[in-house]
Amino acid sequence: MPTQQSNSHAENYVTTNRFYIEIGKNIVASFSECSGISIEVEKEVYHEGGVNEQQRISLGQTRYSDITLKRGTTDDNTFSQWLSELFERKTQRRNVTILTYNQAGEIMKSWCLIGAIPVGWKLPSLEADGNMVAVEELTLAFEGLKIGKQSAGGDAVSRDAKGYFAESTWK
Repeated sequence: MPTQQSNSHAENYVTTNRFYIEIGKNIVASFSECSGISIEVEKEVYHEGGVNEQQRISLGQTRYSDITLKRGTTDDNTFSQWLSELFERKTQRRNVTILTYNQAGEIMKSWCLIGAIPVGWKLPSLEADGNMVAVEELTLAFEGLKIGKQSAGGDAVSRDAKGYFAESTWK
């Protein structure tokens, strides 16, 4: 991975853990499986009187499904603290980027989850050997999505006076 990453995951991108989680500008965890990336746009179909060979479609709200990451590891205290806040209901929404890399360490695809918050967290059995914390399963709900090929992790999400994401959230 690029040299600006200062986390131990950055040095080991050719492993079974192919999905890297970036919060802020740091890789904070890696997972071997990512499922549930799904977007659905509601639609309404209109038929015009006398026009039988076509229909009109009007698009409505976008819905995002929760994303589940499985079989992960982390040695990042900030990430662990963010997850622990879930128990106290103080968890802050964050922009979280899921990154995949090729063997040369270049970003192949990125999914930036805008306003992500953990809604489920499962640990495997705990073992005394090793300094990494394993995460069996992590489920994230989110409010927006940017798909690209670049690092895009951000800090805590800020909102404007109307409750919408601040413009800086989307950058």
